[in-house]
Formats: sequence, C-alpha cells, structure tokens
Amino acid sequence: MIDLYSWATPNGHKIHIMLEETGLPYRVHPVDIGAGDQFKPEFLKISPNNKMPAMIDSDGPRDEKTGKPMSMFESGAMLLYLASKSGKFLPDDLRERWSTLQWLMFQMGGVGPMLGQAHHFLGYAPEKIPYAMQRYAKEANRLYGVMDRRLTESRFIACDEYTIADMAIMPWLRYPERQGVNMDDYPHLKKWFDGIAARPAVQRGLKVLADLRKPLMDDKAKEMLFGATQYQKR
Repeated sequence: MIDLYSWATPNGHKIHIMLEETGLPYRVHPVDIGAGDQFKPEFLKISPNNKMPAMIDSDGPRDEKTGKPMSMFESGAMLLYLASKSGKFLPDDLRERWSTLQWLMFQMGGVGPMLGQAHHFLGYAPEKIPYAMQRYAKEANRLYGVMDRRLTESRFIACDEYTIADMAIMPWLRYPERQGVNMDDYPHLKKWFDGIAARPAVQRGLKVLADLRKPLMDDKAKEMLFGATQYQKR
C-alpha cells in the first residue's frame, strides 16, 4: 500500500493521476500547505525539503539496516518510481524512454518553476511588479509555444505514447489565464490538453483532495506559502 501525503496542487495532481492510471492501491493523507502542515516534524521526515507530495510505499524495498519502508519526495522522482513499480507509462523503447525523461525534466526544470512564478507575480504577490509580471508571463507563453510546436510532430509530449511526461505537464496548464496565457493561441497544445483531460483516470486524479482546498487564501495561508515561516531553520 502506498501512503501518499499530498494536496490539490499541480505537483500533487501529477501523482494522483499516475496512481489512478496505474491502479496501484493508495491512501491519501492531506497536507494542508496553507495551514503549515508541510512544516510538521513528521512530514519533514519523509520530505526534508518541506514540499509535497511525498509518499511511503510499505510494499517497496526496505532499508537493510533499519527495516524502514521506502519513502520518497520530489514529484518527478515519484513518477519514475511508480512507473518502475507498475511497469507502465515509461516506454521500453530506448529512444522513447529517453525522450520521456527529457520532457519530464523539461517540466521539472521549466514548466513547473516558471509557471509557478507566473501564478505568484500575476495573482498572489502583495505588490504588483510590472517587470516580474511581464517577465514570467512572457516565459509562460514561450514554454506554451515550445510544447505547441512539439505537438505538431508527436501525438503526445514525449512520443506517440501517453507517458509520465504528459501526466507531469497537464496539471500545470489547467488555468492558463492565471499565467498570462490564452490557450487558443496554441491549438495543438489545446487539442492535446483536452484529450488528456477527458481521460477518466485524469478526471479522478484531479478530484483527489480538491474539495478540501480553499479557493481564496487568507493571511495565514499567504504567510505559510510566501512569508518568513518557510525560511526558518528546522
């Protein structure tokens, strides 16, 4: 059984989708990042970077010295682990496998961080900084363009097969208007997105913990996410 510690965010939804797609048994434990759950000592034991999601696999390899079950943090690594465990969504063909890995790294190093900054400066920053707003909106549009061009030559992001790279990227593109992007400007990407969003497992994954997330953040949540609390020594 996999115990998943997560919240209804793009990085959380990546893993929710993968677990629903594979059918691996799991239990989900909410980590309310607006309430500061990510800073609790018990969570830091499995996610030392105080970020969710994280997981413990009681059926995975155990530490030879301590007998502790397998635990993991970092959503990209978790996708790779789950692909290895299930034998799904990471192609056997070497060219397609490496293509999947490079597009997964593209999400981890580009799509997630840059679109996250666009969300922050366009919607959450306490002061409007035109330079930052323009910089990250432009970068968001550049990344959308990269993916749109890619999808003129491939059915899915990495290859002609649905992979963990698609699962990693899709949740980040659900609210393009919050990133300064008009999805209609990227028709190939829009078609891909709509196809992924129509998958039953994706729809189930996106519902995980969604009813617990508050649509608006209060001052406490903003402090937990963006204030000094996250920089305290632990």
